Amino acid sequence: MDLYYCLTFTFSLAATLICLSDFCFVKVQNTMGKTQNKFFVILLWIVALNGICTTLSGFYSIYADKSELALYVIDQARYFYFVIHTALAPVFFFYISHVCGVVFRSNSNKKKYIYYSILIICEALVITNPLTNWVYYRDENNVFTRNWGEAVIYLVSAFFLFLSFKYLYTSWGALNTKRRSGLLMFLGITLTGIVAQLLNPDLKVELFAEAIGLTGVMMIIENEDDRIDIETGLYNRQAFILDLGGYFANKTHLHAISLRINTPEIISRKSGVANRELAEKKVAEYLETIHKKYNIYKLGRRTFVLVAFGLNDDEAYDIASRIHLRFDKPWQLVDTLVLLESSLLVAKIPEQIENLNDALYMFESFQPDDNKKILSGSDLDSILRGSAIEKAISNGLADGKFEVYYQPTYSIDGKTLHGAEALVRLHDDEMGMLYPDEFIPVAENIGLIDAIDDFVLMDVCKMIKDENLDKIVDCINVNLSVIQLMKSGFVEHINGIVEMSGVDKKFINFEVTESISAASYELMNSTINSLKDEGFLFSMDDYGTGYSNMKALASMHLDCIKIDKSILWEAEKSKLGYIILENCVRIIHQMNLDILVEGVETEAQIELLRPLGVKYLQGYYFSKPVPKADFLKIVRESDTQSKA
Repeated sequence: MDLYYCLTFTFSLAATLICLSDFCFVKVQNTMGKTQNKFFVILLWIVALNGICTTLSGFYSIYADKSELALYVIDQARYFYFVIHTALAPVFFFYISHVCGVVFRSNSNKKKYIYYSILIICEALVITNPLTNWVYYRDENNVFTRNWGEAVIYLVSAFFLFLSFKYLYTSWGALNTKRRSGLLMFLGITLTGIVAQLLNPDLKVELFAEAIGLTGVMMIIENEDDRIDIETGLYNRQAFILDLGGYFANKTHLHAISLRINTPEIISRKSGVANRELAEKKVAEYLETIHKKYNIYKLGRRTFVLVAFGLNDDEAYDIASRIHLRFDKPWQLVDTLVLLESSLLVAKIPEQIENLNDALYMFESFQPDDNKKILSGSDLDSILRGSAIEKAISNGLADGKFEVYYQPTYSIDGKTLHGAEALVRLHDDEMGMLYPDEFIPVAENIGLIDAIDDFVLMDVCKMIKDENLDKIVDCINVNLSVIQLMKSGFVEHINGIVEMSGVDKKFINFEVTESISAASYELMNSTINSLKDEGFLFSMDDYGTGYSNMKALASMHLDCIKIDKSILWEAEKSKLGYIILENCVRIIHQMNLDILVEGVETEAQIELLRPLGVKYLQGYYFSKPVPKADFLKIVRESDTQSKA
């Protein structure tokens, strides 16, 4: 038996020293102070104090037969062991609940009180044991004897362990690989120690196994170095994704307050440090004064998110208002006072944001509003639609949901088919038909506009080639994104697509929008000229809606100007409108450019345009944009009529 006493003493002392070392490491690391962290420290203290009790008990057991003092020490050590150890399984369960995020579930408060009540009852059972002997007692022969109360405590511990495994199972998807491995390692090592001690009760290795397991948890889960933003000391984007993903998986109800610093970056010459970094640090320090640090995240450059639990809408909005008011005052950056501009967004999760991708899109993409500094409620709908459109674009390209529609263009006689404008549409299973004015800006922002433009051009080329349209129409107009037009290698890229199709380049008429291109004539001119040298045609679309001047237009060597429908419609309404239309046409003619007028809807409008010498027409009078099959029917009918 002396060997077992020696082993008990050694394992217990080792468990105590390991837990005390872990406690020192946690103190030095200075974690965020979340409830999860506090429960982990409690676990360390439980195992450490149990180790001290078992160490004393093992040491004095040698003298139990000879000394009343030894019996007294053993009794006290055993008593405190039971008092402390009874809390181990429940505390571990509470720790697991916080790691998995289950504790934040909306229906958890009532259950939480039940769990705490069970723990209190068990502790009361142990604390009153000296009076009741319901848990254990020492008989007249000084033999330790277990009573029915200990069985109750074991059943309660099994119940809490079962709940721990249940929460691990139901929240498995909300945990990353690191947390999964840490918890599995702890459970594996701890269960091994428990089984070993059950098989040989004299071999007290359970505490030692628990201490080793907790050390692994500390290194893998509690060590948050990779979750901390170095500049501000707040949680970083990776931590936000992990935590928010857990909240979504557990259907947690919360408010998220996103803060964007809109002030441009300026470099501080004196300090040699970017003012952006100084500003972010100052803002982070302020946010810590109004909200718990462990619920603040630095999501990206100049972007912070505060996560708040248990608040109503007004309380969450009040926090955002306080932040907004603070930005009305200057910030001290080294020896300079700087005014920073900010935008804020308040969102309810999961009521307004249903998944992690939407949350990231909203918090990182929402734009400042000159009229509203704090966006909330219905303000979020347009942002969420942007997220849905972004998803629809990506899925549309992958699943072939884009389709090219064609709106015919006619000569001024109203009968002769001139060609058509290719217009892309997006069919989304959830959102229905999406039009270019909504998804093109989003595609430009996420870098997918090239793929869409290429799709349209290839569809046009294929149709011209397969249907022999080069013998029937003059050209097909294809819209170009100015972003794509100004990229290096664009000319070679376009040439490659058209030459591979075998279509003569003179049948492709590229359109650029006036309002987009007005500030970049010089930059685009070389690209346009290079494409024209290859044989392509070019038109200016939506003329009359932008800020171009005649000299700039003339320098672009265009083939055709498309006058916007608004000018035609205004010409019908007033004499001044007609004068504007007449002068636009006259000036364009003087530059020897063809004219196409958009928005033609009536015979009267054609009669209005005929004396002005306009060459081409486009509008609902002839046809709305139609799918390729319908456009080809129009082509065949026009070809038949022209030959008749």
